[in-house]
Amino acid sequence: LNALVDQCDKIIIGGGMVFTFLKAKGLGVGTSLAEDDFIETAKEVLAKAEKLGKDILLPVDIVVADAFSAEANTQIVNVDNIPDGWMGLDNGPKTTEQQKEALADCKTVIMNGPMGVFEIEKFNKGTFGLVDILANITKENGAVTIIGGGDSVAACEQSGKAGDMSHISTGGGASLELLEGKTLPGVAALDDM
Repeated sequence: LNALVDQCDKIIIGGGMVFTFLKAKGLGVGTSLAEDDFIETAKEVLAKAEKLGKDILLPVDIVVADAFSAEANTQIVNVDNIPDGWMGLDNGPKTTEQQKEALADCKTVIMNGPMGVFEIEKFNKGTFGLVDILANITKENGAVTIIGGGDSVAACEQSGKAGDMSHISTGGGASLELLEGKTLPGVAALDDM
């Protein structure tokens, strides 16, 4: 993520990673997935982005649930109001609008991971909303949209928008390594031919 801050003007943080960043900002996250070992890293990334004038977009609202289940009770709350005993499982509608505004002028967008647990219908609106945004900026603005990673590809396919993207690859980790400037073994082998 540190390398991406150098390369990108805007970074949208979504999925489970959100809650590590929210904890890094001192917010409560209920029972949401958070990686406490990476809170300091999240703080460093936020500080670096601010220093470089880059935008790190975190959700402003979250769909929370009282269980990780399709039958769970849900509510939409602001990120600073996640109740104890509840977990964040998707972005809220205000966040999707924020993302739409942020991406409107982008020429290249890389998606590497869903915004929530899109496999469960009540938690798919954030991911499918972002996929719709990417499809629209590709068609309407000529943006290059690159979808990397199996879950991202699955979300594009499930939403019916896969054909609207510029490029789709299940190699999400490899895509990020390439952006970081790392040498990929398959690409290096081509150089040896």
